[in-house]
Amino acid sequence: MNKTRVFTILSLVFAFSFDLSNALYGSSSPVLQLTPSNFKSKVINSNGVVLVEFFAPWCGHCKSLTPTWEKVATTLKGIATVAAIDADAHKSVSQDYGVRGFPTIKVFVPGKPPIDYQGARDAKAISQFAIKQIKALLKDRLDGKTTGTTTGGGSSEKKSEPSASVELNSSNFDELVTESKDLWIVEFFAPWCGHCKKLAPEWKKAAKNLKGKVKLGHVDCDADKAIQSRFKVKGFPTILVFGADKSSPLPYEGARSASAIESFALEQLEANAGPAEVTELTGPDAMEEKCGPAAICFVSFLPDILDSKAEGRNKYLEMLLSVAEKFKKDPISFVWVAAGKQPDLEKRVGVGGYGYPAMVALNAKKGAYAPLKSGFEVKHLIEFVKEAQKGGKGNLPIDGTLEIVKTEAWDGKDGEVVDADEFSLEELMADD
Repeated sequence: MNKTRVFTILSLVFAFSFDLSNALYGSSSPVLQLTPSNFKSKVINSNGVVLVEFFAPWCGHCKSLTPTWEKVATTLKGIATVAAIDADAHKSVSQDYGVRGFPTIKVFVPGKPPIDYQGARDAKAISQFAIKQIKALLKDRLDGKTTGTTTGGGSSEKKSEPSASVELNSSNFDELVTESKDLWIVEFFAPWCGHCKKLAPEWKKAAKNLKGKVKLGHVDCDADKAIQSRFKVKGFPTILVFGADKSSPLPYEGARSASAIESFALEQLEANAGPAEVTELTGPDAMEEKCGPAAICFVSFLPDILDSKAEGRNKYLEMLLSVAEKFKKDPISFVWVAAGKQPDLEKRVGVGGYGYPAMVALNAKKGAYAPLKSGFEVKHLIEFVKEAQKGGKGNLPIDGTLEIVKTEAWDGKDGEVVDADEFSLEELMADD
């Protein structure tokens, strides 16, 4: 095979691959095509508002959104940038921004972390939301406010990539930190502090590497003196660890490098990790407690007690507990429900009939789920959990609000068969 022919074949392969990655938007589309190589220049370093759709070519909802997204791009031409990126082909970008389902729409405003768009999926609603962000940006500039973002460590970084460290203050600290069951490590800083500026890139790196395992946050004590006083912060930077006992945070006194912070955080996670749990879904409260804050809630539907008896059900629960134990450090939860106890939930996720046991990965916040398609065995369950955490393919939408009803918890016993009223054959055959 001569060199010219080889080059021609490779060119065709490359062109075919390129077409696949941009399958929803052609070269003439008004939507800007993004890739990892131009994402920073076109989005992060943009001086204006940028709307980005994270899509997958195989996603039905993404295909349905395509004409709407192109209409938005035409409507906002010269006012805001409307772009799209194949998040399935470029997983590194989607992972950086916590994208787990498709399509996901994020709005990037200079100097601020990206905003998730949760509104209606029509051109008018999306355009109005964009205009709202543009007006806010103009107001900030007219008021002389900087467009630089303050990330963990207190350095003002213009047009920087978003930090995985959460910005905390008096209004959200209790809700996010002290009232949560998660392990938090929080940096208290001042923007003028030299040591804080030096820590900033290390803190940002640690937050990115620990994302999904340990939550890192930062507090600007210059902007929030009350929270500085509350936790008796006297010097900057001060790093406090909020573990199981949130009322008594512990100071971090280790090296101020990303690797040292990461190692310490993982050690604390190990020390603070409680026993694995698999909770029975007995009503709305249990749903809210276990599935509300979890990134993913794995719901198992177990056979009726008359079909499995107590011995069989306990074996299923032991299996689930062994799986939960392997992932107890992750921000996910495991719940179970007996067949037929939650009919609306079963209907919406396609479970029922003779399909027990079954499992679905449920994202209650995004209203999406993915069903377990392999056998209900430990090795298959572990693979399913891992795939779901990666944002695996196959997510399906849940229309409307789930109706979770209150039920009696299982008492741990075998079920009782209720006998029908006894009657004799003579009674059955007798004339009226």
